[in-house]
Amino acid sequence: MATSQLGSGAEVVTVDVHAARQLIQSGHRYLDVRTEEEFKKGHVDNSLNIPYMFNTPRGRVKNPKFIEQVSSACDKEEKLLVGCQSGVRSLYATTDLLNAEFKHVSNMGGGYLAWVENGFAVNKPQDEL
Repeated sequence: MATSQLGSGAEVVTVDVHAARQLIQSGHRYLDVRTEEEFKKGHVDNSLNIPYMFNTPRGRVKNPKFIEQVSSACDKEEKLLVGCQSGVRSLYATTDLLNAEFKHVSNMGGGYLAWVENGFAVNKPQDEL
């Protein structure tokens, strides 16, 4: 487990995928902040997808309604585990959630790629199994 600060005062707790899997099994909700396109290619079972960034013709841009969308789907007291593809977007998303007064938010280091590398269960489209 590691902590880091991104200049905001919020202390982000990052856990590895093994600890993340245990947190999910103990009731944490997995918030996948990848794009819808990435999510559709495969994701952690029972995860909630709210993109932190969108792909546009000019590159990726931050989802201006991210906090609003998470707030409508999750309670600020809910235990959340935030993941993305490799662990970068989720770090920023976790920081934003902590700054928005979500109380129990952790970042999954290594993201979906590390989850898959460790052979953990994923939900993939039937044609890719």
